[in-house]
Amino acid sequence: MLQALQASKDFLKLTLDNPFSLDEELAFSLKNATQVSVWDTGVIVFEPSDSQGKDIILSCAVHGNETAPIELCNELISEILAETITLNQRVMFLIGNPAAIHNGTRFIDENLNRLFSGAHSKGEGLANPERVRAKKLESYVDRFFEEGDAASQKIHYDLHTAIRGSKHEKFAIYPYRPGRAYSSEQIMFLAACGIETVLFHHEPTTTFSYYSSEKYQADAFTIELGKVMPMGQNDMTRFIALKEMLVRLVSAKPLELEPFDAAKLNLYQVCRAINKGFEDFEFTFANDVENFTAFPQGYILAKEGGNDIKIEQPVEAIVFPNANVPVGQRTVLMLKPASTENIA
Repeated sequence: MLQALQASKDFLKLTLDNPFSLDEELAFSLKNATQVSVWDTGVIVFEPSDSQGKDIILSCAVHGNETAPIELCNELISEILAETITLNQRVMFLIGNPAAIHNGTRFIDENLNRLFSGAHSKGEGLANPERVRAKKLESYVDRFFEEGDAASQKIHYDLHTAIRGSKHEKFAIYPYRPGRAYSSEQIMFLAACGIETVLFHHEPTTTFSYYSSEKYQADAFTIELGKVMPMGQNDMTRFIALKEMLVRLVSAKPLELEPFDAAKLNLYQVCRAINKGFEDFEFTFANDVENFTAFPQGYILAKEGGNDIKIEQPVEAIVFPNANVPVGQRTVLMLKPASTENIA
């Protein structure tokens, strides 16, 4: 197994050949003295001999059918293993749900990105694959950050693609972080990656990025990179800027970021989440309406249980609408323009 990885430099193949677990950890060194450790299926850690003060997690495939981030991460891993990228920061790559990749589905039994911050151990279905995996992924984040220098900047970019198209193709969700300002440097890093739209969340969640943000005060984001496509059908040229900036980041090269300028960005504040209260919940708009479509005050957005759900603000935009969720779960996030007063 170790020899196969060293020869092929294809970590995704190793992961998909062992979708649930590995029998033992693997460890070896690159010629440039970077230490490589495979902690489990889909979990690989790179530790250069002279890290420059950042501990970086890049995760993908928390939803198994979101393939562009998987291909991007596997490219980066292969190039690090081939030593065409020389690391100067500690980096961990996580392939979140290998079993769902095999299936070509978003998940096996349950949405993995609703099971962090301990949600994996609450309620029903405690032994399903996603709950088992969520608990393990938390432990790998814990181990990675806690084995690093306590003074290092902690970063976690959780890479996704969206179910439907978007008026802003690439966007990031900034987890709720009360008492902490939003980082203008991080926002401009995202902009340099081609991600010029940021949503500021309004409450705690059970997403993977929120786990790292809340527990470790990491600069963490859920990052959406376009629309879901089958494996091998992604136009990887759409991610050239993102890949270039990630390479600069992990190599500790100058980032050369522009000064923060809200006029060059699309900044949204989540103003509310609408949860499903009845099985008959339905939106009034078509299934192909894009993320960030805006509706005026008073517009009937959805119906359920004989009631209308209306737009409350002068204008609200939608993101992640999905009526096909269990009762009690979120059907859509509603957005309004964001203030910049808490960006430093």
